[in-house]
Amino acid sequence: MKKKGLLIVVSGPSGVGKGTICKEYLSQYENCALSVSATTRSPREGEVDGVNYFFISHEEFRKKIDAGGFLEHAVFCDNYYGTPKDAVMEKLEEGKNVILEIEVQGALQVRSHYPEAVFVFVIPPSMEELESRLRGRGTESEDVIAKRLERAKAEFKYIDKYNYILVNDTVSEAVDRLSNIIKAEDCVMARNYKFIEEEFIK
Repeated sequence: MKKKGLLIVVSGPSGVGKGTICKEYLSQYENCALSVSATTRSPREGEVDGVNYFFISHEEFRKKIDAGGFLEHAVFCDNYYGTPKDAVMEKLEEGKNVILEIEVQGALQVRSHYPEAVFVFVIPPSMEELESRLRGRGTESEDVIAKRLERAKAEFKYIDKYNYILVNDTVSEAVDRLSNIIKAEDCVMARNYKFIEEEFIK
């Protein structure tokens, strides 16, 4: 049966490993795509425009906001991040699941406009482990690390806006849990009732 795809919103503090989880999940499951976000921050080493992010200027980003071109957008550490709307909606209509790996600000915007999405919040085993992972990157100053840890504490206050929490202790276990969440959500009656009604109740 042809069904609309699931929109899966994955959030969590910087350094928790949500990007790694999403990447590994996508490598294992074909009927799912990762939405490529746009950002005004500079590329990190190894990042490719159009693959990791669409890297655009502040001016171009603001023009797209005014034109209603984003499903959500947010400001994080003085940079804009946003999800291009048309590409996501096109994939969902094709029946393909779409993962949005976005910050809490953006997730709350998606929730207000697209409440049928599945909201997953990734957490570390502990705050100490989160700090260790941030330092392990070796890409940020002490000031930036401190800012990210404070931001993480603020983000945890919105965890009740999500449907699921996902502890990232090991990547393989986290991917398995994410897979189980998506499989269960695909069987929810409300998502299947149109088919049931047309096939069995008409």
